[in-house]
Amino acid sequence: MDGAIHRRGGPAILEECRALRASRYARGLPTGQAVATTAGDLDARWVIHTVGPRFTREEDRSELLASCYRESLQVADELGARTVAFPAVSAGIYGWPMEDAARIAVETVRAADTAVEEVRFVLFDKRAYEAFAAQLR
Repeated sequence: MDGAIHRRGGPAILEECRALRASRYARGLPTGQAVATTAGDLDARWVIHTVGPRFTREEDRSELLASCYRESLQVADELGARTVAFPAVSAGIYGWPMEDAARIAVETVRAADTAVEEVRFVLFDKRAYEAFAAQLR
């Protein structure tokens, strides 16, 4: 997802990310936290970046995944955003099982204390859509 955002959003997003790395996040954004940048050429005001955890059967990292959604919504509130679109955080290359990723995402967003009026899950394929749809029923 990160690569697609940067390709479509253009160089302004990368420039802000580099500035954040040079100042506040020299070691990168910690897993489970969130930060906003411009949206560049995207049809949005901001991009809220979060770093999802890698899935492992040896350690329960569910709380870190939930934190990605909570922290992103907190950043959205600070910006005054009314709508937010989320991908299935960590369910791609980071290997989180889709059904569990959907459960954590939906439960976390539903429980969040936020002024955001609308949350959309923008998903990669039919399998992801079905997993999220099942949780939203």
